[in-house]
Amino acid sequence: MTSGAPAMAAEPLKIGFVYVGPVGDAGWTYAHDQGRLALEAALGNKIKTTYVENVPEGADAERVIRKLATEGNKLIFTTSFGYMNPTAKVAKDFPGVVFEHATGYKTGKNLGTYETRFYEGAYLLGVVAGKMTKTNTLGVVGSFPIPEVVRNINAFTLGAQSVNPAVKTKVIWVNSWYDPAKERQAAETLIAQKADVLSQNTDSPAALQAAQEKGVYAFGWDSDMVKFAPKAHLTANINEWGGYYTDTAKAVLAGTWKPREVRGGLAEGMVRMAPLNPVVPADAAALFNEKKKLIAEGKFHPFQGPLKDQSGAIKVAAGAVMPLKELLSLNYYVQGVEGSVPK
Repeated sequence: MTSGAPAMAAEPLKIGFVYVGPVGDAGWTYAHDQGRLALEAALGNKIKTTYVENVPEGADAERVIRKLATEGNKLIFTTSFGYMNPTAKVAKDFPGVVFEHATGYKTGKNLGTYETRFYEGAYLLGVVAGKMTKTNTLGVVGSFPIPEVVRNINAFTLGAQSVNPAVKTKVIWVNSWYDPAKERQAAETLIAQKADVLSQNTDSPAALQAAQEKGVYAFGWDSDMVKFAPKAHLTANINEWGGYYTDTAKAVLAGTWKPREVRGGLAEGMVRMAPLNPVVPADAAALFNEKKKLIAEGKFHPFQGPLKDQSGAIKVAAGAVMPLKELLSLNYYVQGVEGSVPK
């Protein structure tokens, strides 16, 4: 008597992730890795994931991406703006591999892009900041002066001005996504310049910790950072990648994947806000929740007019919304942000 040979299980889809910073326990890379773990939880043994962390943007990135493709990964997520050109280059050499690049603008037959409308959350942080500031001075620790970051600074300022027209925003650039020492130094300088509510576009909780030590307020960025500075942490602007990673892997498994340019926000659940600190007054919390609902329902846009640049020139007329093309290439500060965007 012979037994039937066991059916061969389908090979799992190998998926690679490239991270610009350490996974750690907070920030941008941490949020992407939480997305990877959610993908594993959702699809189980249908997939096998791997990641490489602390990959500098540039030649190193190309080497790492190429190695992941050579090792049989059929879906590769490259998760930082500076990986755009290396990803596009490697994608051309591996037409049988699907590449997905976060925050870029180059697509191809096997290359899609994805990002969040993170400026929606940045605007909401501003609404809280505008209500909480006593000095009318806000501070932002900036990473690199690319449109994505300038958008967030402007949205933060516009949100604050919507409840407090006297607000001004100071920015210090650290020219790094992740450098806790520089982030802390920038935060301390902003606090010395009378900023009493801080935001950031960097990866570590260093600015938040500096804020707590100095008795001022700040926000988590990319992930909920409340555990690092519970007194200072007012709320956080959170990237939720798990659903997107799962849907993309499902499409590759089903053979239905097509290159797209995806921008998900509050409505799609790709941007999420952390719980508000109880110190936020009831009227500010109500405004925050009302604006969050309006943005999610598409009834309000953070970049709707009238919107002026620093010189006072009208950039978006009353009743109009900034066109997507301009939003994606934003390279100037709105009225109320001090200094100029570094060239």
